[in-house]
Amino acid sequence: MSDATTSRQSNTSAGQTIRPDEAAHFGKLAKDWWDPKGSSAMLHKLNPVRLEFLREAIDLHWAGDIRSAKPLAGKSALDVGCGAGLLCEPLARLGADVTGVDAAPENTAAAAIHAERCGLDIRYMAGELASHDIGTFDLVTAMEVIEHVADKQAFASQLAARLADGGLMVLSTPNRTVRSRALMIGAAEGIGLIPRGTHHWEDFVTPEELSEILAGAGLETGEPRGIAFSPMRGLHLSDDLSLNYIVTARAR
Repeated sequence: MSDATTSRQSNTSAGQTIRPDEAAHFGKLAKDWWDPKGSSAMLHKLNPVRLEFLREAIDLHWAGDIRSAKPLAGKSALDVGCGAGLLCEPLARLGADVTGVDAAPENTAAAAIHAERCGLDIRYMAGELASHDIGTFDLVTAMEVIEHVADKQAFASQLAARLADGGLMVLSTPNRTVRSRALMIGAAEGIGLIPRGTHHWEDFVTPEELSEILAGAGLETGEPRGIAFSPMRGLHLSDDLSLNYIVTARAR
């Protein structure tokens, strides 16, 4: 595994995954996380693409009825790095009993308020995932999170520990390529589409590195799909992994 995935200095202790500076950065965005034209606008554009992949993965994993509006009925779901609940709420609408965990308490507070206003019963918790005694879940997701954590291997192990027997995990993350640095940091952060300081290119993880990290946690990855961008189609699922990608994982 490349040293680039762990090279940035951190004041966290070994095994701790939260970087206080990252938590503070995202906590400042909590107030307008749900504004589709605000600082999280790109996440609002990304969310339907992630949900498209998720729905197919759920149907394939549990061999469910593709016509069902609630394919996660009777199942539990954990979203780690949940922010203000942008993914938790669709998972709840798909029928899951949802828990969201985030590093920033400002985010989970905003998430709880929004869920209540929408009539959704979602449990939110702040802090280190390992510090919460919450059991295991049928579905575990961590979208655009692993590139922000201090100890990627410890984080993967914590995710694996929360995955129930026969469960499904789904992760997405930027790839560490010249293209991702140019578009996600140079362009998107440069012109304000993504808040400046959100990404650190040296922390991006290649698909090969992620597969190795997850294998170290006892997980086997599926075939990754790219999340690409074009002016005509916007963000969409693709065979091009150079910008961002999403992948399933299961216990070996």
